[in-house]
Amino acid sequence: MLSPTPPIITPPRVPLVDPRTGLIDRAWYLFFLSLNRATTAIIDESGITFSAESAIASVEAELQTLAQFAETLPPVVALPAPDALADCCSGLESQIAELQKQVEGLQMAPPPRQFAASRYGSFYDTTTQAALVVNTATAITFNTTDLSNGVFIGTPTSRIVVDTEGLYNFAISFQIDKTSGGVAEFYVWFRLNGVDVANSAGLIRIQGNNAEIFSAYNLFLSLKANDYVELMFSVSDLSVELLAVPATAPVPGIPSIILTVNNNIGGFQ
Repeated sequence: MLSPTPPIITPPRVPLVDPRTGLIDRAWYLFFLSLNRATTAIIDESGITFSAESAIASVEAELQTLAQFAETLPPVVALPAPDALADCCSGLESQIAELQKQVEGLQMAPPPRQFAASRYGSFYDTTTQAALVVNTATAITFNTTDLSNGVFIGTPTSRIVVDTEGLYNFAISFQIDKTSGGVAEFYVWFRLNGVDVANSAGLIRIQGNNAEIFSAYNLFLSLKANDYVELMFSVSDLSVELLAVPATAPVPGIPSIILTVNNNIGGFQ
């Protein structure tokens, strides 16, 4: 086998100058090194002598070909100076920092306010309601729906049911009557899902025969979907009742109980 190894021809796609270092590319360096070795070695392992002149002529031909090829290569793009790179990076850092501030500001901003789902109902009863036993909780019932959207009369008809979670305002008005003489007490309060609502009761003391009294009050209740609310009453004398009066011109009818319910408190949620 002949020695040294014939020169390796570098593929034309490899630039002569490495743009990263500005120096000759390592592949070209090895190529020229192999050419140099080829021109200086003129005896192989078997002792046969080669012509140095022919080797030099081959090298010159290869160099001329390479020079022609190098003229067709695109110019090497110069890398920016370190100071220019620092200025560029500094500008990018400031832009990133500004974007981070804007994102943090958006995260801290409150969500847009939305209108609460409108739920309401208006109910009343056109019958006189009386207790069967004194000092016993009795549920007030409703037999008429005036308006309703998501709030409705349940079963039994003492239950007012809501279909949406929210804060609801319950406003009631009622008229009580006593059908005999003496003094008696009338209590009224709210129940939520069968449990008395703390501090929701009211007391009216009524005296005398046909001593009608009209009263009203309201209560806020925080409800879940499908919760139900009831109005309860109790009397110390069975002569006390919730009175309903039919319409008599020019006065419209008087329900024994009127209840209005709505959850659009404040207009937003």
